[in-house]
Amino acid sequence: MEEIVLVSMVVILVLGIFSQWLAWRIQWPSIVIMSITGLLIGPIFGLMNPQEALGDLYSPLISLAVAIVLFEGSSSLDIREIKGISKSVFRIVTLGAFLAWVGGALAAHMIAGLSLEISFIIGGLFVVTGPTVIIPLLRNAKLKPRTAAVLKWEGIIVDPFGPLLALFAYEVIKVLTTPELHLDYLLKFFFSALVAIVFGYIIGMLVSILVSKGYLPEYLKSPIILAFVLLCFTLAEVVMHETGMLAVTVMGLTMARTKRYVSAIGNVSHFVENISVLLTSTIFILLTASLSRETIAEVFTLPIIGFVLVMLFIVRPASIWISTIGTELTKPEKTLIGWVAPRGIVALTVSGYFAAILIEEGHEGASMLTALTFALVFITVCAHGFTLGPLAKALKLGNTEAPGVLIVGASSFSIAFAEYLRKLDIPVLISDSSGGRLRGAVEKGIPTYQGQILAEHTQYDVDLTPYETILSMTGDVSYNALVSQSYAPEFGYNNTFSLPAGNFKQINQDNVSHSAKAHILFAEEAIFTELNRKINTGYTIQEIAITEKNKITKDHIPQDVIPLFIIKENKNIQFITLKKKLVLDEGDQLVVLKKG
Repeated sequence: MEEIVLVSMVVILVLGIFSQWLAWRIQWPSIVIMSITGLLIGPIFGLMNPQEALGDLYSPLISLAVAIVLFEGSSSLDIREIKGISKSVFRIVTLGAFLAWVGGALAAHMIAGLSLEISFIIGGLFVVTGPTVIIPLLRNAKLKPRTAAVLKWEGIIVDPFGPLLALFAYEVIKVLTTPELHLDYLLKFFFSALVAIVFGYIIGMLVSILVSKGYLPEYLKSPIILAFVLLCFTLAEVVMHETGMLAVTVMGLTMARTKRYVSAIGNVSHFVENISVLLTSTIFILLTASLSRETIAEVFTLPIIGFVLVMLFIVRPASIWISTIGTELTKPEKTLIGWVAPRGIVALTVSGYFAAILIEEGHEGASMLTALTFALVFITVCAHGFTLGPLAKALKLGNTEAPGVLIVGASSFSIAFAEYLRKLDIPVLISDSSGGRLRGAVEKGIPTYQGQILAEHTQYDVDLTPYETILSMTGDVSYNALVSQSYAPEFGYNNTFSLPAGNFKQINQDNVSHSAKAHILFAEEAIFTELNRKINTGYTIQEIAITEKNKITKDHIPQDVIPLFIIKENKNIQFITLKKKLVLDEGDQLVVLKKG
């Protein structure tokens, strides 16, 4: 038995991460790949059933994982993200959620044929658009910050309230159908929700104080914070089931507010984010692999398909357009937000909980809940996953340009380099704290940002979405290294480069690691002062056409010529680094810095 559980967990973990990698590789929404993977190993080929293999551990493991994912999402929120659109966000998470609840309930009753009581339970649950699905989609689609912020905040704030609405509807039904229960039974529900909020706030503040006062050693910060997250979730769940998600969301929001003033709290963000990615991958495969073939077959019935279509094309758009009347959102933004509402882990897990309870109590039609939920989750994930990017571009809410380059440090060379990239129709932004150093770029019409690129507020002052590569080209090599280290998680290590620390011909290269050379730009002698001296003394950036494969290698390049990057036939560019071997194909163009 232990071997079965061990093998099942390892296989699911490996498949989850592989699904994430495959999605990145083929540019598909990761949630789609994970769902398909779970269906293949579960109900389609019957290779494993995680729910049977894990037994009593199945539900608690998923619940704890969801708690961590919700905390990660809420702790990453910053009120500055919704500057200028706070009215829209507030309307969507209040009036919009209420309209979606009522609309979803009526659709479940009239289209899917569920009883009115069950319809209002499931309708409350279906208001969720959680971070487990929204954030991966936003990462792939590269939306403009304003639209992405609305979708992100809605997903994280509404996620814990969906189960609470479903639970509230269930408690109301019990009061109405059970004579011995009175209104004080409902007061218990509201009291439990209030207790969950208090738990979340107190524990969030406690952790913030512990970190700010230095009571936690650096190497224990992340584990201790995760332990407090699980404790917060469990305490709220003991008070009343399904309130744990509300508690950890409040805890995350509390810590998100304090981390603006306590920088050490923000230092654990990447660790928690990595854990969240791992858990998201695992949970989706666990849930989809545990579905039965009967459930999958039931998905394709006319009432369920009709219900999903009504939710997609009527309930969601109507709730957004009505709730945002008179707000700051434009028509294109309302159209995009009104289309995107993928359901995910929370809907699947909580619907299973209510299905079991309602079936046990003899409610007719409760057995349909799992199939109904899976249909809505899978279809919305696929529909929104594949259409979000194209629709955003059509509405001019996404990035339609070629991947851009962010250059840190304004100098004669970096300005000339940026100007050349612009001639290739590659978006460029030069960042520098000095307006004087940026003057040359401004005069040439090159986009600039005057400010400290390492400051926390930078991401709210400038849109970095169009840029996929960052080049640190200041004269301070320590600063270059710090910029590269800070932005590597966002841009990726393969897209993070900086100028060398000195002339590598004059130092012992054995002291430089092989991996470090992969991120050091151009040639051994291409240091800051030398590049700028050459630009200021008549050197220019030029192209050398390649007419025969590998006709030119580094050994054939004249000593006074510095290779910068290669323009491939598909117009992609490859920056030259100390590690990268110069491989040229026929039709490529080698861009160099040379005299004249």
